[in-house]
Amino acid sequence: MLESVGDEPVFDSAVLLAGPVNPAALRVQLSRWVAAGKLIQIRRELYTLAPPYQKVKPHPFLVANRLAPASCVSCQSALAYYGLIPEYVAATTSITTARPGQWDTPLGRFVFQHLKREHFHGYRRVEVSARQSAFVATPEKALLDLIYLQPHSATHAYVHGLRLQNLDRVNWPELQRLADASGRPKLRRAAKALAGLAAAAETFETL
Repeated sequence: MLESVGDEPVFDSAVLLAGPVNPAALRVQLSRWVAAGKLIQIRRELYTLAPPYQKVKPHPFLVANRLAPASCVSCQSALAYYGLIPEYVAATTSITTARPGQWDTPLGRFVFQHLKREHFHGYRRVEVSARQSAFVATPEKALLDLIYLQPHSATHAYVHGLRLQNLDRVNWPELQRLADASGRPKLRRAAKALAGLAAAAETFETL
C-alpha cells in the first residue's frame, strides 16, 4: 500500500484494487489498519495515511474537493484564503451542484452548499500547498456566493459586518460583471454596496 499511495495526501481505496486483489479481503485489511491507527478514514472508500507513514499532510481544500467531486471551495473559506476577511474559519465551505451536506471527519468539518448548475462557475485550480492543488472560487465569485447563500445579506450593514480587508485583491469590474450576469437583483445590490465600501476605503487611504 505504501508503494501505491505513499506519496498521495488522500487516496480512494479503488486504486488498491488493481491486479489480482480480493475486494472483500482488502476492505477487511483497511478496517484493521484504521483500527490500528495506520490509516485515517475520511469517508467511505476515502483515506489518508496516518503519521508516521504520512508523507504529505492533506490540505483541507484538497480534502473538500475529494469529498464532493462536483464542488469548489468558496464563501468564507475562499475569502480567508485570499486574505479578504480576518476571521479564522473553522469549517471548510464549498459550493456544489450536488445535494448540500456536511461531513464531520477526523480532518475537520466540511460544509457543502448547493448552487444551480448555471451558477457553478468562477473557480480555478489553485496550488494550495506543495504538490497539492484544489478548485477554489475566485475572490469575486466567493463574495457573491456568500451573499447569494446568506439571507438578508445584500445590505450595507451586512457588507460592513464582513470586515473586508485587502480590497485591492478584488477585481471590482469583474465582480460587477458576475453580478449583472447572474440576473439576481440581490447580487446587483450587493455589488453596488461592495463597490461603495471599496471606494470609501480607497478615499480613506489617500487622505
